[in-house]
Amino acid sequence: MFRRLSGTFVLSIGLLLGGESFSSEIIEVGANKDVEHVYLGGSVVPYKEVTLSAQMPGRVEYLAGDAGDSFETSALLVTISDENLLAKRKSAVAQYDQAVAALQNSQVQYNRELWSPQSENATRMPGMGIPGMFDQMFTKQASDSMGYGDNDVQRQADLYNSGAAVNQAQSQVRSAREAINEIDAKLRDTRSIAPFKGTIIKKMVEVGDTVQPGMPLISYANMDYIRIRTEVPVRLVPYLKVGDTVKAYLDVSGMMIPAKVAQIYPLADKRKHTVTVKFDLPIGTRGVPGMYAEVAVPVKNSKPSTSITIPKTSILRHMGSLPSVLVINDQNLAEMHVIRLGKNVDGGKAYTVLSGLKPGDRIVDNPPQNWKPGTPIQ
Repeated sequence: MFRRLSGTFVLSIGLLLGGESFSSEIIEVGANKDVEHVYLGGSVVPYKEVTLSAQMPGRVEYLAGDAGDSFETSALLVTISDENLLAKRKSAVAQYDQAVAALQNSQVQYNRELWSPQSENATRMPGMGIPGMFDQMFTKQASDSMGYGDNDVQRQADLYNSGAAVNQAQSQVRSAREAINEIDAKLRDTRSIAPFKGTIIKKMVEVGDTVQPGMPLISYANMDYIRIRTEVPVRLVPYLKVGDTVKAYLDVSGMMIPAKVAQIYPLADKRKHTVTVKFDLPIGTRGVPGMYAEVAVPVKNSKPSTSITIPKTSILRHMGSLPSVLVINDQNLAEMHVIRLGKNVDGGKAYTVLSGLKPGDRIVDNPPQNWKPGTPIQ
């Protein structure tokens, strides 16, 4: 980076600046060995984002708010007209009531057959014109012995028929109940509920609009903290793993901030040959979804490059001129060198220098901003 020279070097310019004196330390510029980074462009995205779409056709009757409004989990966001479904539900409830009545009747008939079999009823036998009691006592037994019928088989068949009627009625009740459940599910689809605590970031419809299934209604996102989403070339993906920390740049901040690798997609894009990677930014980072961002991906197997870094306090910024520094020459005199600055580093306390200095140069830290050529160094 740079080192402060041993001994006392004081820039004394009192003779040239009206008796005002300044003490400015002389530092020697050094070269840093930097790992090569590839800067990839991306965009800021929310932590979570969903697009709520219409599941049923109808007319939008309610919107909870506008873009930028926040809601808690399970808050009602959008409703679509449901008059037609409510009418169908009333019809389905009536059919269910009929099915329940038919089930109760079939169960009564089964119990009657179980305790009072129809096969024991004399009126169902041929008879011989004599009282029913005689038929009960003699005719049925004579019929069984002569092969005209089997009383036990007849009773078993009647019981089976009554049981089958009960099962059929139970199936009709279940079918009617599921028809109601199906309509209730469609009624739920007319209401869009907030799946998590978040904010409406985009609204695609207004109250009164007619929608069809699949049409987007609103975009909803969790904005507690933000991420950077970028496309990383396949060759650079091996240098990243979940949990790594890299440097990122946002337009709104104007400086590098740490970003943590949160997710690496398992598949590559066949056309671009890139892999989507998401980076978490620190909580409280200023930014909005869609904003441009850059991520510095280290190339660990590359040859280290050299860079020069100087403190911010050593830079002269005259009105309307390029940034410059005071360089001490071999005659121990200060010369002004125009430099080209790079990235802001060390939390804004220093800058990298792209051109104008070389390793070993001696520069003045804290120079007077009204310096004039020819100032001696004592």
